[in-house]
Amino acid sequence: MNTQKLNSAIAEFTKKKKSNAAYYEENWAERKERKDYYQSFTKDKLIAMTEDEFLEYISKLWSMLIWGNKKYVVDKLIDDNGFATLKKQLAELLYGTSSIEKRWDVFLKSIKGMGPATISELLTYANPQEYVIFNKTTILCYGYLDIPDMPKYNYQYTGKKYAEVCAIAKEIASELKKAGADDYDLLAVDYFMWDEILPLAEKKTSDTPATPEVKKPVDVTDSKSLHDEIKEKIVVIGKLLGFDSRAEVKISCDSIVDAIWESKIGNMGKVIYVFEVQSKGSISNMLINLKKAQSNAAVQAVVAVSDEEQLSKIIKKSKDVIDESSLRTWSIDEVLTVHDSLVRAHESINKLALVPESF
Repeated sequence: MNTQKLNSAIAEFTKKKKSNAAYYEENWAERKERKDYYQSFTKDKLIAMTEDEFLEYISKLWSMLIWGNKKYVVDKLIDDNGFATLKKQLAELLYGTSSIEKRWDVFLKSIKGMGPATISELLTYANPQEYVIFNKTTILCYGYLDIPDMPKYNYQYTGKKYAEVCAIAKEIASELKKAGADDYDLLAVDYFMWDEILPLAEKKTSDTPATPEVKKPVDVTDSKSLHDEIKEKIVVIGKLLGFDSRAEVKISCDSIVDAIWESKIGNMGKVIYVFEVQSKGSISNMLINLKKAQSNAAVQAVVAVSDEEQLSKIIKKSKDVIDESSLRTWSIDEVLTVHDSLVRAHESINKLALVPESF
């Protein structure tokens, strides 16, 4: 970690806190209120929650700000996992006695629809002396502090990596305490990073020319994990754009595609956009699947999603196999950028509470 950058940011943060005390007290009071709410729960109270209580519990999270209709998201969580299983696994994650590495990995493998940002936020509220929020903001801030080996994809957010991230956050908390801060837990470290480090990290990112990424060999397990993650992000992008967006859809008599975006046009019918993600495997099989999807008259375009190298091969191999006029290509890096940009835009808009949520 670059201690010079950290200490410079801490000095600036301390100065601002003194010159604009009301602003910082208000922001910290909001975080303390959240912490007090989540710490009012015990393992038994969590397991005894009703669905309405669980909706309130999840809806208060910052990670839920992207969703206007939070009830829809929570209902899907319950439908996909079973309410009893969901509560049991969540209680074990937050209050279990095994290592955080194991609890983290078991939860992410067992529960669908709750990712690293959500579960780390809950862990931080439950035990802010031990756990820090682990999301894109954390990654950006750690990158600014020259902390290496931060994840790019969700499947890289492992329990082992989370334990490392928490250990680094404790080092930052220690430096904050040396600067005179009282009782700086890891939720306060998140606030410090969000308020002081994040603007510096974003400025550095915008001012620094992008350097070519060194490609590492992708093994079979990582390839499947990356494939599933990109597929899920395409579904989220579709939902945020207002489509009926779903994964693993049978689009023709013998074709199941990775994802679709669907929109109904009054009582006239619907239009569908089909996505196939290629992280590793046969390009020919993917093209055949897209060709089969084109037999559905509602399909307006088919989109091949992969890295730049694979996309060049896909374009070459697609000639005389698939209708070129309806084939589109989308790079994995662009999918990630669009997803993150849309998430931040919806978070900002939903903070305005322009449309009251109804239940």
